[in-house]
Amino acid sequence: MKFMELARKRYSVRGYQNKPVEDEKLKEILEAARLAPTGGNRQAFQLIVIHSAGREEELKAIYKPEWFTQAPVIICACATTPEGQPYREAGAYRNVAIVVDHLVMAATDLGLGTCWIAAYDADAARKVLGIPENVYPVVFVTVGYANIEPKPKVRKPLEELVRYERW
Repeated sequence: MKFMELARKRYSVRGYQNKPVEDEKLKEILEAARLAPTGGNRQAFQLIVIHSAGREEELKAIYKPEWFTQAPVIICACATTPEGQPYREAGAYRNVAIVVDHLVMAATDLGLGTCWIAAYDADAARKVLGIPENVYPVVFVTVGYANIEPKPKVRKPLEELVRYERW
């Protein structure tokens, strides 16, 4: 699919079919994430792939809405601190954002729905997923087959969002 078609098609899915994500598709979206550019090409991130079946109750400690654990796969995208380098929150978040964007666009291209979740309980995430102190959970992404239809996209016109040369 052409990129602009893909960008128009992608939406936040908050309802999933009871259908597993095929291993080949999961591997392909993880490969897209691996190929994402990162600062200095350090790839200072880790992805935790979580199959939700049978773990619904413990995962609800991280994020409560029902659709979160309805997704067959949940991915926790974490920023890591390269050895000997100080953690820089903003830079780490930017790198993870690029990685996750690659991941969700690849999933969309494969007919999968996704949703970014950034308002979760970080302490619960650390506990449930065993995330070490020097690793920072940045965002969760649900992955699966949508059971809802997308709403029409409402976006501001380009003229309201873009400035040229100066503010």
